Amino acid sequence: MSARPVKHSVTLHGHRTSISLEAPFWTELRLIAQSRSLPINALVAQIDAERGMDAGLASAIRVYVLETLRERLPKAE
Repeated sequence: MSARPVKHSVTLHGHRTSISLEAPFWTELRLIAQSRSLPINALVAQIDAERGMDAGLASAIRVYVLETLRERLPKAE
């Protein structure tokens, strides 16, 4: 597995922007969007709207994916 980021363009607020994420994050982000019946641009826009200005968009997406995956794990008793 390559740890090299892969750059993709998304439309955010009517403008094209490039985001670099590792391939597994892109895969999970697409699956999350699909499970919520959202286009990936809409999901990225939601993440962007919820992130603080302290975090870059790519970092916010990684954290979002991680938190979403953690929510799916069984809770320890």
